[in-house]
Amino acid sequence: MLNKKYNKTLTVLLVIAAIAIFALFGFWGYKIYEKYYKQKQADQAIEQWDNQIERKKRSTNPFNLSLNDVYINSYDSDSDIRASMTYKGFTMLGYIEIPKINLKLPVLARSSERALKVSVCYHFGAGLNRIGNTVIYGHNYRDGTFFSNLNQVTNDDLVYITDETGTRIPYKVYNVYQTTPEDADYFYRDTQGKREISLSTCTDDVSYRTIVWARETEE
Repeated sequence: MLNKKYNKTLTVLLVIAAIAIFALFGFWGYKIYEKYYKQKQADQAIEQWDNQIERKKRSTNPFNLSLNDVYINSYDSDSDIRASMTYKGFTMLGYIEIPKINLKLPVLARSSERALKVSVCYHFGAGLNRIGNTVIYGHNYRDGTFFSNLNQVTNDDLVYITDETGTRIPYKVYNVYQTTPEDADYFYRDTQGKREISLSTCTDDVSYRTIVWARETEE
């Protein structure tokens, strides 16, 4: 009698354990797929962005002259060579690449609670690839998406910013630190006439923010 009760209890426990393991693997599988799908969407948007720039360059330069023979002011408001598109309903300014952490994402034009759930966002400053400091915010979801791995970036790592004209500028990291969420001093730093970026995200425990400073460089 006791053996039957023991066997029945053991069977129930094994079934519960099997269900729990199945649910856990299902959850992990979903998270992996979700991360893959998000990155695929980002990659498609960036490819569309680059293709749009290339089409506009060809239409502006129909004889395929070297760009050295065709003067193009990247920041001329009258220039036709500008990408213009939205990503998941938000205006896209360009995109960011950080090879060290395998990151390549659209940069959205305005930082908001909704926009930060979609991608990283321009938050403050001169603008992508403009002279001065440009602050870019991104969430840390602790799952490898967006700026989750920003704490792995170190001095001398490279960050690339491509703007609406297709101009791609490399930036070299020279300062990585943590500060309080209330600290905004890095917004206003003097870049001495250089292009700089400040990347910002929360730490895993949300108590502090990880800040990365990078300055334009020659590759």
